[in-house]
Amino acid sequence: MMSAFRPHPGTANVDAPPAAPSTSSSTPSSPTSTILADAAAPQIAARPPPLPKVEKTRPKIRSTKAALTITPKAVERLRALLRGPTPQLIRIGVRNKGCAGLSYNLEYVDKPGKFDEVVEQDGVEVLIDSKALFSIIGSEMDWTEDPLSAKFTFKNPNIKDACGCGESFTVGS
Repeated sequence: MMSAFRPHPGTANVDAPPAAPSTSSSTPSSPTSTILADAAAPQIAARPPPLPKVEKTRPKIRSTKAALTITPKAVERLRALLRGPTPQLIRIGVRNKGCAGLSYNLEYVDKPGKFDEVVEQDGVEVLIDSKALFSIIGSEMDWTEDPLSAKFTFKNPNIKDACGCGESFTVGS
């Protein structure tokens, strides 16, 4: 005869009462069902649900190098130009021109273009045309005056070749 209470495999059930004989043989006990006699026996608990994933905020990409630096003389000259009767912004770009390939181009604009880079230094804003950004990035803008001319000049670390007169340049690929 089978007992209704069976000890867990590998444990001895000393305190369990003797099993009563079964009078009916029509319902056999299933050999796979086990009931632990000791309520203090360790129970198997379900795993806790996984913790929700914490979304990390993406760091903002900040350039380590300024797109353009402006010397104090150039800042002074830009302020004088922007104090005019119709204040406008100055956009710096490059054109295909000259014997070396590219030439700087400065123009007045009313508002920034969709992808223009805005450079602000000492209260003066200058725009860099998005098409010229890779040619100009890291350059220094200066204002030079001599007895024959007065102009903005650029010291560009990206220049690989320049023409003899200094009006056009080529950047490396």
